[in-house]
Amino acid sequence: MSALSILPFHPSRAALFDSINRAWIEEMFGVEPVDDVVLRAPQTHIMDQGGDILFVADRGDGSGEEILGTGALKSWGPGIFELTKMGVIEAAQGKKAGETLLKTLITRAQELGATTLFLLTNSACEPALHLYEKNGFVHSAEIAERFGKTYDRCNVAMEYPNLRKQAAQ
Repeated sequence: MSALSILPFHPSRAALFDSINRAWIEEMFGVEPVDDVVLRAPQTHIMDQGGDILFVADRGDGSGEEILGTGALKSWGPGIFELTKMGVIEAAQGKKAGETLLKTLITRAQELGATTLFLLTNSACEPALHLYEKNGFVHSAEIAERFGKTYDRCNVAMEYPNLRKQAAQ
């Protein structure tokens, strides 16, 4: 029986952050220069800028942990975070690894003081869109206008509005 766990970023996991994300981005779209920069140096472009990177792992049968996926929170300034570079390996499908990771990243964004949490994606990522919608993200023209030009492939922008509601209270 498998048990999922969340692991923090460590420089020793930087190559996994790169390979997991590079695999799905290359398969679906092609790696853009903005992707390449972040994937090659996540410490510099995510961690050192006030963001965070997490990993979801399967503890399996006790023979060791297998990293199933990763995701990042990129800081765009005080209280503004992009959920980015979230991917899981194909073998993780059906194990709830993506949902576990997403929920943990939302909680982590709150811990980091996020008042705005958004993501940029593409309509071709249907399973991911369903996951985001199921977990409270909504489509946002404002986010699309403000941040959507970050990636050539971006044709969907979403926001997690619960953070704004909580910040207003």
